[in-house]
Amino acid sequence: QVRGGAMGSPLTLTVANCYMFFYEQQIIKQINNSDGLYVRYIDDIFIAINWPARHLFEQIDRWNHFDENIKLSENIGSTTDFLDLHMENQDGQLITTVYQKPSYEPYYLPFNSVHPLHMKKNIIFTMVLRIIRYCSSFQAYLDERERLRLALLFNKYPNKIIEECFNYLLLKYKIDQPLNFNNYNSIRQKIIETPIKEKIPVDYGKTMFIHFTYCLSMKTFPKKFHVLWDKYFGESPINEVLPVLGTRNVKNLQWQLTYTR
Repeated sequence: QVRGGAMGSPLTLTVANCYMFFYEQQIIKQINNSDGLYVRYIDDIFIAINWPARHLFEQIDRWNHFDENIKLSENIGSTTDFLDLHMENQDGQLITTVYQKPSYEPYYLPFNSVHPLHMKKNIIFTMVLRIIRYCSSFQAYLDERERLRLALLFNKYPNKIIEECFNYLLLKYKIDQPLNFNNYNSIRQKIIETPIKEKIPVDYGKTMFIHFTYCLSMKTFPKKFHVLWDKYFGESPINEVLPVLGTRNVKNLQWQLTYTR
């Protein structure tokens, strides 16, 4: 291979980012001089600028001559999609909601998988947080939340767990009232402006990690292990040590084909 990068290689994204960084410098300068907004993620670019459409088409054609390896394809209008965000300019008002690609399928980590419960709850928390941040209206929030609920039910998540995670997000941000048409905008703004807390270092001094290769027959092993641990070490000084069980991936053909390091 003499051009481009290999699909799936962890180095490809880094090289693409470096390449685009040098490519975009003249474009960024031009956009900034016109008080516009320029945002890029890998090779997806979003520009908001007060130029006539004809002038913007001309500039994109000029940018396409900067580098023979890069050809920009444009989507210009009052509505656009950038990554997983849908945006509309309705008479000068910005309307946003979640965007799902045509290839989207409602598959998440199945609830009956061997992964710990906190990982599954964190999926729900993160998805609901994204919905609130992305949806600029309460009705859009309701629609996306119910779409998420159906997808989670499809993946065997109990409705009780789903509701608990929905409510936990409000408690996390110290919101003591349910969302409605009247308070949605103010609560959403509060959530958006709340800074992300830094992770607190965890002391693993008295934690013992035990890893085993996962297979279906080992699905109930963690529960049995903790029962035996409490039975034989319950009164022992070693009981101060907290055993944590984890699984390793099975090194089968699928693992070999997807391994990237």
